[in-house]
Amino acid sequence: MQPSPLPTSLPRFLTALPVYNESLYVTEVLDQVVQHSHDVLVVDDGSTDGTRELLVRRDDVDVVFHNGNQGYGAALRTAFEYAIVHRYDVLITIDCDGQHEPQRIAQLVRACQRADIVSGSRYLQQPDDEAEIPADRRQINQQITAELNAQLGLSLTDAFCGFKAYRVRALAELSLGEAGYAMPLELWVQAARHKLRIVEVPVPLIYLDQERSFGGSLDDASTRLGHYREVIDRALQRAEEVGMAETPHDPCDSGLQTCS
Repeated sequence: MQPSPLPTSLPRFLTALPVYNESLYVTEVLDQVVQHSHDVLVVDDGSTDGTRELLVRRDDVDVVFHNGNQGYGAALRTAFEYAIVHRYDVLITIDCDGQHEPQRIAQLVRACQRADIVSGSRYLQQPDDEAEIPADRRQINQQITAELNAQLGLSLTDAFCGFKAYRVRALAELSLGEAGYAMPLELWVQAARHKLRIVEVPVPLIYLDQERSFGGSLDDASTRLGHYREVIDRALQRAEEVGMAETPHDPCDSGLQTCS
């Protein structure tokens, strides 16, 4: 069965997937994504498990290959730069591990017409089964989300969801340096300091791999939590050094908000 045509009223958008060693999921995920997005970019971050070979066989997506594994944040930065250079209106980011539903892409694109960043949240609505996600990951997400809200004057419910929509013009204002999994935390700091308008939308909690690794020392929960806090502190310090506001903004004054 042929996929339904995309609504013609949508702005020009790109869907980008950061990928590293996703040979188990990449074909199935991309087969779904291309049904919901005309323009698809895959950033392969130095895969060594056969993912690269699967990608080069496809003629329905564009691929950028990193020389070696640079990190999740580095792959996202490549996607941001690609969207800016190619003058897209909206960039969608979606992870390649089966956690996100590509059929929701158009919903996020539409929502981005009233926001600079639309962020999926797995906790904006009560999950059916909170046991699906490893307890330490859920706890760290809650802690870091609460700390970001307190420091930045935000009202986020899920600081780490990779399913997002960005107004590309807003991305051009940001200067991101973190290469690893914590880059989204640096992004939240800069988004708040630039007074970008943020909206959260509910997305399902889908967790297929309970044993998924962050790699190296970050697999230890306490080490990971400490690293995330260091990244936030570094981003706040950098924001002050470049002359941005030094105090949290009131969301009512700044235009920042989260809503369902």
